[in-house]
Amino acid sequence: MYVVTLLGNLLILLAVSSDYHLHTPMYFFLFNLSLADIGFISTTVTKMLVNIQTHSGVISFVGCLTQMSVFILFGCMDGMILTVMAYNRFVAICHPLHYPVIMNPYLCVRLVLVSFLFGLLDSQVHNLIATHFSYFENVNITTFFCDPSQVLSLSSSDTLTINILMYFIGAIYGCLPLLGIIFSYYKIISSILRIPSSGGKYNSFSTCGSHLSVVCLFYGTGTGVYLFSNKLSSTKKGTVASVVFTVVTPMLNPFIYSLNNRDVKGALRRLHRRTV
Repeated sequence: MYVVTLLGNLLILLAVSSDYHLHTPMYFFLFNLSLADIGFISTTVTKMLVNIQTHSGVISFVGCLTQMSVFILFGCMDGMILTVMAYNRFVAICHPLHYPVIMNPYLCVRLVLVSFLFGLLDSQVHNLIATHFSYFENVNITTFFCDPSQVLSLSSSDTLTINILMYFIGAIYGCLPLLGIIFSYYKIISSILRIPSSGGKYNSFSTCGSHLSVVCLFYGTGTGVYLFSNKLSSTKKGTVASVVFTVVTPMLNPFIYSLNNRDVKGALRRLHRRTV
């Protein structure tokens, strides 16, 4: 699954970077989403593969905090880029005449940079909370990676304070981007409903299908893993949710975008003809 994820996302990176037809804001964001997905899955799965080969499930305190920080960085960046992509669709459908002016290259780069900084700040907040409380060692983490909620719950016996902090951080870094996506699609749907022809409605909304699928998969599993993994960690449901969020979602993203997108499939065909 890790190899499939790497190959799928690398194909997206190659297709977008090598084909000038895809040098648009939408595919610029897709390019960065693929980069974030590669970093997201590599943070957890590579360590797990090493553990399987060495028959050891030990990770150092510093290593655990590092893995948690990088995991949050790329996870938050994923969510922010999905929000930016929703905004891009909103501008394209609701303000098509102003689209080239609004979504200029300078704004696109700034939006990706803000996504990265947002994720970096989130990861450092979690690190600060974990290191602020008492140092811990020789403890068991029941998932295959340093899950933020479990690390924070193990760092202090004051579960009430930790839960309040977790829900507060989750509300800021999870709910705000999701609200941005919901608002964008509210405006998009309102605009589409005003189109007189059914064919025009279908063509407009079909461009959002891939993005909506990825959003539902990412936020559906991510919310459960972050907010409820500490309660579900010892159950099969908790393990399945963690695997879907950390492994399956990054693996499916390139297939969802490429299989439903004629531009990406055309770019991959042209890339194949140039390499043969």
